[in-house]
Amino acid sequence: MLLEVIAAIAVVALGLTAFASGIPVAAMAVSEGARLSTATFLAAERMEEVRGVEWRAGSALQSFSLTFPDESALPSPYAAYSRQVRVIDCGLAPGCGAVTSTLLRQVTVTVAYRPATASGLGASDKAVSLTTLITER
Repeated sequence: MLLEVIAAIAVVALGLTAFASGIPVAAMAVSEGARLSTATFLAAERMEEVRGVEWRAGSALQSFSLTFPDESALPSPYAAYSRQVRVIDCGLAPGCGAVTSTLLRQVTVTVAYRPATASGLGASDKAVSLTTLITER
């Protein structure tokens, strides 16, 4: 009877040890998920701002570079993120994927951040990119 109790305690202890070893990994995954969600939100926010800029016939879309400069560090609480906007003229070769039209521009918003790892922050940046096509209004 005592032997069975000792064996049961050993099995439970082994199970609890295995469960406890997974807690840091789960915490890191939650942290990385939060960082990824924040980066996606920041990219979507900038994309909506870009889409809100009026583009009419005769206006140069190059002004997007001036309107939306690269941000190497965003204001607090997003200081760990950087953001850039790139605009490609779909009328120039090679176009925008399968689309070639002088009436379209491809806008890509990229947000970079340091991913969470088991030992802290990662050594290299991870990026989230959103891409869309816009046209004159």
